[in-house]
Amino acid sequence: MNIPFLDSWRKRHHLDPPAAPPAAAFDRAPDGMAELFAECELLRTRAAEAGVVLDDTPRSLQELDQLPPRWRDDPEELPWFGNDAGLYLGTVIVRDVPAARWQMRPGGGPVVRLASGREIQVVEAGLDWAMTGAPQLSQVYAEAAEY
Repeated sequence: MNIPFLDSWRKRHHLDPPAAPPAAAFDRAPDGMAELFAECELLRTRAAEAGVVLDDTPRSLQELDQLPPRWRDDPEELPWFGNDAGLYLGTVIVRDVPAARWQMRPGGGPVVRLASGREIQVVEAGLDWAMTGAPQLSQVYAEAAEY
């Protein structure tokens, strides 16, 4: 149906949906993203139940590495727990390693980019740790701190 006054109104009000921001836009606004990634609600809940305080320090990664892997008993919780572990690992790296920052890969998930340009696939590292115990979260952090 052709309604002339609506065409004029649409041109003035630009009803086209905004385009999705490019991945580089996340580099310019990492604070909101960092806060979102730092939530890790499931991991924080399970850690608190075990008496581990997640204070976003490398020491807390060592304490997580020492937890008995009870999360492996629940196949539905395991991937969520591993994802949270990876996001927490990334949070600690970004907060404690100079010039480390979150970055979104186009069509992919979050990674941590170090000053050297190296990217750390923290979510994959967290999933591997949750499923097998290796590499340890503190080991991944130590390697990131070296670069």
